[in-house]
This record gives sequence, structure tokens and C-alpha cells, in this order.
Amino acid sequence: MMKLFRRTAIVGLVGSTIFASGLGGNFRALALPEQQILEKLQPIPVFTVADDQGVPLVEVVENDKKVTGVFISRQDAQAYLAQVQKQNPEIGKKVKVQPVSLGQVYKLQQSQKEPNALIVDYVPTQTEVESAKKLLTDNGQEYKGGVPLFVAKAGKEEGYLMINQNNQPVIPMFFEKSAATALAEEYKKQKPELASTVKIEVVPLEGVIGALKESNDQMLTKIVLVPSKDTLDFIRANLPKQAPQQAPQQAPQQQPKK
Repeated sequence: MMKLFRRTAIVGLVGSTIFASGLGGNFRALALPEQQILEKLQPIPVFTVADDQGVPLVEVVENDKKVTGVFISRQDAQAYLAQVQKQNPEIGKKVKVQPVSLGQVYKLQQSQKEPNALIVDYVPTQTEVESAKKLLTDNGQEYKGGVPLFVAKAGKEEGYLMINQNNQPVIPMFFEKSAATALAEEYKKQKPELASTVKIEVVPLEGVIGALKESNDQMLTKIVLVPSKDTLDFIRANLPKQAPQQAPQQAPQQQPKK
């Protein structure tokens, strides 16, 4: 089952910690590496439980640490809200599920430098965790937690499959295994001689964000995060003017050799 906080959560301001509701908002000019990170994360919606002012629901755990959940799945966030409403109706009626930008969450994390800073707990979708576990087990590896992303690779050198987005080659990393599988199957049809080399790799979202933050590898500039179908449907239904970048249905190609 998805991770849920064990104790009754509380609502309150944690310093100046506020999630901006929705996915809008412009960022001030930042150093180039930071701006590149935000450009990749800003279009991706995640879900939190917060009040009308954007103050997130938090849990105080041992050592007085404050934790808030950021859900990849809207349904998981709604299930958590229902649990809160059942356990603590007074608090439950003050909060609701709200979409926030992954870029906004990243900015929040970067601003939290104090020892008692708010801890962001990413809650992955359980079905995708199970898919990741199977893929990793089949490859003799172990799932070590985190939000799994799925990326297709092919060829003797295991290059990442790329697609064209706005006439630029990009490496799509999917929150949903089925989408990565669809891309891999399309490539197999186009390159049957390489079909046996095609594979799906699992990488943690947290690791990707860390790499974006710490490395200047040009390959990282080509990464595009692709939300799940459910999240894309939510965007189309609720935020048509702020839909995230997504991988178009062009033919996949293999990452060029360096």
C-alpha cells in the first residue's frame, strides 16, 4: 500500500512554507543550471493536501521533524485526504487535494536549509512501484525506494531512445511503465534487427533531480519528464492553458553516439 502518515496530521504554517495552488506563476531570473532544472520540473503536476492558502498538511514525527506528502497520483492524494477526514474531521474539512508544480516543490526544498526544515515525502504510485520492482528483479537489481521513472534503451551500447519534440531530440522519462513500453515497441517495429537489445530501465525521480542539480552533462538537458495518462487527462480537463510538455507520438530514434 502507498505510504501514509502513521499519526494524525496537523495543519499549520511551517515558517513561510506555502505551496502555490495550481501550476502557474513565473519564476525570477535564476542562474542557468537552476533555470534549466525548473524548466523541466515546472510543467509536471503533483498533488498535495493543503488549505485554501496553500498551507500543506503536515505530520510531526519523532525528533519534532515536520513531514508533508507530495503525491504523484491524484487518486492517492484523494485517498489520503479521505483517511484524514475520517480520522480528524475538524482538520479534514479545512483541506483539499491541490495540484502543484514539481518545480514549485523543488524550489521549496531548496529554500529549506534549517535543521528543522519541512521534509517533503514523495509518494509514488503503487502500481508503478510494483512494475519497477519486477523490472529490477528480472535484471538482478533491487528497488530501493523513490518514485520510479521508466526510460527505454536499445543497441549494443544501450543508448536511450529519443523522440523529436519541437524539432529537438529529447529523452522521454515516463512516470508510467506502459508508456515507456509503447515507445520501445514502436522502436522494435522500426528496427527489428535491434529488437532483442531493447530494454526498459528504472531510474528514481529523486536521482534524476539530483543529477540535474549536480551535473553539467549535456545529455541531461535532453531529458523530458512525461506524466502518467491520468495526470495528462487531469491537465487537459482542468488546466488547458498550462498543460505540461509531453512526448509527442513521433518515431523514436536511438541516442547518437558521442
